[in-house]
Amino acid sequence: MSTLKKETKLYGICGSPGFCIGKAYLVDKEGVDVIEKYYIRENDVASEINRFKLAVQNSAGELAKIIKNIPEEFQENTHILEAQMALYKDKMLYDKTINLIEKECVNAEWALKKIIEKAKAMFESISDPYLKGRGADIVHISDKIIQNLVGFKNENISEINKRVILIAKDLSPAETSQIQLERIKGFVTDLGGKASHTGIIARSLGIPAVIGIENATKEIKNDDIIIVDGKSGTVIINPSDETIIKYERLNLKYTKYQAVITRKSYIPAKTKDGHIFKIMGNIELPEEIVSVLDHGGDGIGLYRTEFLYLSRKDFPDEDELFEQYKDVAELMSPKPVTIRTLDINGDKALIHHLPEQKEINPALGLRAIRFCYKKPKIFLTQLKAILRASAYGNIRILFPMISNYNELVFAKQSLNDAKKSLKVFNIDYDKNIKIGIMIEVPSAVIIAEHLADLVDFFSIGTNDLIQYSLAIDRGNSEVAYLFEPLHPAIIKMLTHITDIRKKKKIEVHMCGEMAADPINLPILLGLNFDELSMSPQSIPIIKNYITQLSVKKAKRLIDKVLQKKTSEDIKELIMKEYGNLLTTNGIFND
Repeated sequence: MSTLKKETKLYGICGSPGFCIGKAYLVDKEGVDVIEKYYIRENDVASEINRFKLAVQNSAGELAKIIKNIPEEFQENTHILEAQMALYKDKMLYDKTINLIEKECVNAEWALKKIIEKAKAMFESISDPYLKGRGADIVHISDKIIQNLVGFKNENISEINKRVILIAKDLSPAETSQIQLERIKGFVTDLGGKASHTGIIARSLGIPAVIGIENATKEIKNDDIIIVDGKSGTVIINPSDETIIKYERLNLKYTKYQAVITRKSYIPAKTKDGHIFKIMGNIELPEEIVSVLDHGGDGIGLYRTEFLYLSRKDFPDEDELFEQYKDVAELMSPKPVTIRTLDINGDKALIHHLPEQKEINPALGLRAIRFCYKKPKIFLTQLKAILRASAYGNIRILFPMISNYNELVFAKQSLNDAKKSLKVFNIDYDKNIKIGIMIEVPSAVIIAEHLADLVDFFSIGTNDLIQYSLAIDRGNSEVAYLFEPLHPAIIKMLTHITDIRKKKKIEVHMCGEMAADPINLPILLGLNFDELSMSPQSIPIIKNYITQLSVKKAKRLIDKVLQKKTSEDIKELIMKEYGNLLTTNGIFND
């Protein structure tokens, strides 16, 4: 009985919201962490390279079989596995491993491990959590190759025939795609983040997941009764009978609430006093459009375009980009699609084109519009593709990380050059396409009045704006507690931007995570944002909450908020004014 053991809680990251109770099932991952190094004779090098090539071939074949037999509910995520398939011929993995075998006369698995350690170090230096998560793909691929080299037989998740909760060090996209919904209630991992592919697939499946716990596989034993609270990122081991009853009640309440608000999510987000707000979806991949539409999104508020540039041997050409953007525009038409231009830096884009000197702080380095300034041909190619796609739907262009006036002038001139290039060949595009910039650097807030003269809208990226304004590395767990959207300085920045909006008569949007947290909503409505954009799964709860709010009351709240000195004071004020409503809607639970 669960009551005979002490109830224990583990804390991680919410990979996918929801609750589940069941027996733990540990996926065996042992056998690839400890790799023996040994030297080979020079005349055996060719044979060792062939052994490596055969392992790569077998691993790729196993993944190809998974893709071929992928269940219908995973079809929208096939691209993730196909991208991993390309990694099997990746130069960093393939050529460099072979070169190391030849140079040092070492065994293949040791050579591959050394190459992967270098790649991991590079990705860990990247501040962007989504791009950092791509480093996990390389690790998954190398693990599979090493397993084939050492003869390790990994467990086939698709053959699990129990109703269980998976516990693993990590789950690759291929493994996650084998989950049978009728058998797997949820999962817990040591590694991973919200932006990892594992988290993306978990959210698309709608199963509870807590990731990044670090010690889950050590603390949880096979057949332990556990509770996965994907809403708060908590796992409870050996819960008491009282805790089980509590979570059964919460799960029933949450399931009913989600069903009701999702059915209502197609209704406009109209406040009690008649104001309508556009609630949009953030996407990284074209296939996520389905989720935006299913959850009642009013359009795409942020289309991150970096995915097509990652883990490949070259940059995508204009036609490849055009086809991707065109598909998104057509599927969403007439709803708007906001395409953000490249927000990468050299080492994030192509691991084969590393700078000679590694950037000490990539978050403050050559990224986004700065990278495009250094690579104008790559930037022009993307702009031409976006313009061509604009003839097939309602596309808007968003320039990231603008920190000064000259950068915006450069971006607009590049766009004009792209338009001229298309005119030469009589290629059609939207002549009135709207242009916006990300407000995510404090300097952009300060000179917003000047920047507003050159654009149609601002889109506030709160993730970076908070990071840069409060001097916090949001990927650093030591200072994560300081990452506070309701810091008085952030509220005053948002107020300044919306004041400029009134003066310059441009639209102001928000596409950072702040928009998806219900406790912030009264402030955002009081500041009268035109659009809020978030992960598709957050759309129904935000739209439902808006219908129960009043802009008039929210504006009165702003005056009080601006007098507060700490984020704790601001939260206390919001809970005093809106706490009952938040609790009633299941947003905060006891």
